[in-house]
Amino acid sequence: MVWTEAVPPLTGVPTMKRVIALAAAIALATAGVAVAQSPASTPPTSAAKASSTYVGANLAPQARVTMVQAREIALKAHPGKITDEELEKEGGGSGLRYSFDIKSGGKTHEVGIDAKTGKVLENKVEGPHPD
Repeated sequence: MVWTEAVPPLTGVPTMKRVIALAAAIALATAGVAVAQSPASTPPTSAAKASSTYVGANLAPQARVTMVQAREIALKAHPGKITDEELEKEGGGSGLRYSFDIKSGGKTHEVGIDAKTGKVLENKVEGPHPD
């Protein structure tokens, strides 16, 4: 962080006020660093809940691939905006998969990622009767 203003010296200020001023300056500097280091990416839409509250989160201990990793794999397989996500037991692969609805170009694709291997199991336009 680069200081752009001159800070007047605290000479003549009682010691307790100096301590309070110093503590406040440290708190502000620390808050600025925390904000600067926070991730800039935005989470999926509200329909695609935060990673700890998605549908099937109770199955996560059985997965070797995290929801965050599965999202990255799914978006590489089909770029767009995730509108829904879940972890579910379903046939194919290891039997445990992340399922993502990804909207792009006016269509919604369903992309399935094996939760144990990270392999793309499904990548197709969602039909008229989605799951």
